[in-house]
Amino acid sequence: MGWFAQFGRELPWRGIADPYAIWVSEVILQQTRIEQGRDYWLRFMERFPTVESLAAATEDEVLRLWQGLGYYSRARNMHAAARQIVDLGGFPRTIEGLRALKGVGDYTAAAVGSIAFNLPAAAVDGNVYRVLSRHYGIDVPINTTKGKRTFQSLAQDLLPPGQASLFNQAMMDFGATWCTPKSPRCIDCPVADTCDALRTGRISQLPVKEAKVKVQERHFSYIYIRHDGQTALRRRPAGGIWQGLWEPLLIEDEPLPDLGCPLTLLASGVKHVLTHRILRADFYMAQPDCRPALPQGYRWIDEREVSDHAVPRLVEKLLQLVNS
Repeated sequence: MGWFAQFGRELPWRGIADPYAIWVSEVILQQTRIEQGRDYWLRFMERFPTVESLAAATEDEVLRLWQGLGYYSRARNMHAAARQIVDLGGFPRTIEGLRALKGVGDYTAAAVGSIAFNLPAAAVDGNVYRVLSRHYGIDVPINTTKGKRTFQSLAQDLLPPGQASLFNQAMMDFGATWCTPKSPRCIDCPVADTCDALRTGRISQLPVKEAKVKVQERHFSYIYIRHDGQTALRRRPAGGIWQGLWEPLLIEDEPLPDLGCPLTLLASGVKHVLTHRILRADFYMAQPDCRPALPQGYRWIDEREVSDHAVPRLVEKLLQLVNS
């Protein structure tokens, strides 16, 4: 905490006790670099300054503002949780109550609860796993049930009474800026004298993770149909990637359809990486003289209104080519 007082990061959501602002920052920063997340947080707080304003928004409005961040289930869950909070009459002030909100896990509940309400709960994110693993020389894989229990228990034991907010933020910042995955600042480290990984030469080996799930590769063909100032889009269904987002005509594992006109190839082999998946996409443009029949679920939309629809990053790349 002494280190944090001197080297802690200045962030727009720091130094405030508004649980809504803190919660939004924590949701955005899941799977997102802080440099990118800062701008999204500022836009979110400008557009939805209160949990009531977020709850009153439509899902399309929320997804549109979230566009580009990926992992869109975070936005849908946050929207649903905002409505839970409004129904409750305000933010829960217990870890159990926070944990009951849609999309809120142990880490987010502890982070929001400790920072907003100073609840005595240790928030263990990737940065904290790394600091504790290295300092105490713990080689239990952090992505296992045993590992999660081990590190959560240790972090909770280390929590100074009455200083949960300060301690949790200090640990997160220390891991993010000092005890980094690569090239940590061991020479300047305030706890170097007691670091097991530094003493035993295992900095690069800790923390330990079990082998990842095999990555699958899929191939998409997207066709942007332009006819009489309109194009065809559909909202992606539940149960798959990009639920609730919009996309043009998608062909996967089938021959390209006959739309009554030649298809113009705009780009091929465009790579898009998701968790456990790699997508490679070809982008086409079709400009038929007559309006073709569309598969079920697609609808004609004025091209001037396409930008009002939230789309995946991959489709955003296609739209940039269409409009260039």
